Amino acid sequence: MRESGATAIAGMEARGFIFGAAVAAKMALPFLPVRKPGKLPCETIGIDYALEYGSDRLEMDPASVAVGQRVAMVDDLLATGGTACATAQLLREAGAVVEHAFFVIDLPDLGGTTKLADCGVIAASLMEFEGD
Repeated sequence: MRESGATAIAGMEARGFIFGAAVAAKMALPFLPVRKPGKLPCETIGIDYALEYGSDRLEMDPASVAVGQRVAMVDDLLATGGTACATAQLLREAGAVVEHAFFVIDLPDLGGTTKLADCGVIAASLMEFEGD
């Protein structure tokens, strides 16, 4: 994690808050919540993205990121990579440099690591579980 050069940690709603906030606290870095629509008490920017069963939207406070700030994403599970790619795109729209994402669990057969690589993000996980 430290090798990523991150100066902030972003976590995606909802379990990403638990893991991301813990990592941010341990590393003494700011935590950036990426939330479902209408949850933040400020002006936000957002991104709509496709899920395997429909669509969703994520939002964030663009003032929480400095232009050029290196941000690592943290979440519990990497499946298809749709939410993580959307989060990377949203953070980049706000000015962040996003090159790394860290997960507790990867389901490699669902292709999330490849999708993130296509989005310019290197994914790492603590454990993997094969199978759909």
